[in-house]
Amino acid sequence: MSWTDWLGYVAAFLTTASFVPQAWLTFKTRDVRGISLGMYSTFTLGVALWLLYGVLIQAWPVVIANAITLALAAGILWMRWRFGP
Repeated sequence: MSWTDWLGYVAAFLTTASFVPQAWLTFKTRDVRGISLGMYSTFTLGVALWLLYGVLIQAWPVVIANAITLALAAGILWMRWRFGP
């Protein structure tokens, strides 16, 4: 594996891992008052497109990171729709 692959995997890990505490807090408390429906909808669509892009160019760090982030973001978005004002 090349150093650029390693760089991609480390970057993917860090950006995805940084998202986990917010997702965990939201799942645990179900407090979605501070979550913007517009922002999370746009973010989730963007992550889905990054995932598709990664698949098309076979960039596995991009695919893995965005698949995990998409699952977390979609869960938060679903909770925003379900429990939000």
